[in-house]
Amino acid sequence: MSDFSYLLQSLTLSIDETKDYRSEKNRMFEVVAESMSDFTPLDVGSTKAHPIQILDFFSGAGGTSLGFAAINNVLPLFHFLGGCDINSVSASSYSKNFGTPLICEDILKIAETSESIKTFLDSIGFDDAKPTILVGCAPCQGFSSHRKKSWSDDDDERNNLVIAFSRIVAEVDPDVFIMENVPEFLSQRYWKYFSKALKIFRKTGYKVKQNIYNSAEFGVPQERFRSIIIGMKKNFLLPKGYLNPNEYKTVRDAIADLTPIEAGGYDSADKLHKAVSHKQSTVDVIKKVPHDGGNLPAGVGPKCLEKVNGFSDVYGRLSWDKPAITITHYARNPASGRFTHPVQDRGLTAREAARLQSFPDGFHFDGKSDDIYRQIGEAVPPLLSCGIVVDLIIEYLSTEPSASQLKTETGIVDLPVSNSYSSVIAGIKNTRRRA
Repeated sequence: MSDFSYLLQSLTLSIDETKDYRSEKNRMFEVVAESMSDFTPLDVGSTKAHPIQILDFFSGAGGTSLGFAAINNVLPLFHFLGGCDINSVSASSYSKNFGTPLICEDILKIAETSESIKTFLDSIGFDDAKPTILVGCAPCQGFSSHRKKSWSDDDDERNNLVIAFSRIVAEVDPDVFIMENVPEFLSQRYWKYFSKALKIFRKTGYKVKQNIYNSAEFGVPQERFRSIIIGMKKNFLLPKGYLNPNEYKTVRDAIADLTPIEAGGYDSADKLHKAVSHKQSTVDVIKKVPHDGGNLPAGVGPKCLEKVNGFSDVYGRLSWDKPAITITHYARNPASGRFTHPVQDRGLTAREAARLQSFPDGFHFDGKSDDIYRQIGEAVPPLLSCGIVVDLIIEYLSTEPSASQLKTETGIVDLPVSNSYSSVIAGIKNTRRRA
């Protein structure tokens, strides 16, 4: 195991403003990403002595926090205060995985006043003398391009969650904060929400930068594009992906070693590797889809889909040697997208969906089948989080970037992207296929 103890020493003795650890990013990411496969739920209080507090809002089951936990495997840095989620099942999953109290609360109520924020922080044992990182991955449904037909100028309550998080950041004044969302969050349609939060962040003294990333660049066997917003009290460099397209992890890498099962079947050694018992008519349709990336043949399947744009992936099979498409909570249903196994005649099991999201097998999900697929589909891919967090901690411990380093920085999204960023993503993929 590589030794990164000098980084911990740098933190505990005080940050040395003359040090630049950026050359260690790639090495550290490789070691930390490999360690994630060893994850098992943490014991209660096991991270309490670690120097940096982590508080994860809209935590879901804890995909983002897994990135921090992976770093703890090689460098004991992060103390998990808790994951706050309004869904009790997700909050329970987080609590059991990270050894924290169960925090099932509404962030809109927490953020109402300074007093309500302080009361919440006191209830979870927050220590304002310790370095702190706040995470705020607000639910993305209000920003998704899949809602284009129902977009309006009316405020969506979910959108206000971003503003609520910014008020908490201003009150807590953490050393670093991270926000994650779908690409459309940085589009013209929703730029007003981002701009309002940005004003609050900057007024509180943060340097804020944002970009859109492909999770596959961080080792996730899935092409999942996400906006990442980071704030620090000093200048810093945005993360860069670690893998080129010819190095992306594939569906084969993620799930090929799992036991083959039929629709309705299961693996007795793995309760998450259980396939939905599809109707025979659904199985008959799937059998006509060519293996390994095949599309639904013309004239096969529900006629209602034949002349509808946007359904080209329905009943499609994943390709063995490419990353998966974006995994959602519908991944078990071939009628909801390209969620059919490359060669087996069924939708994806929860274990397959979890691996394609880069969750380690040792991670625990509470709840029934619907709850588990939802938690997996809504999560930030842990390996994406791992890459962002490695970069973040190196930047935090390093001197501010030089003028020459800033010139080579990954492009910052400082103007709104297309309202339909999904079309931009398609263009990126098509260009790469022709290259």
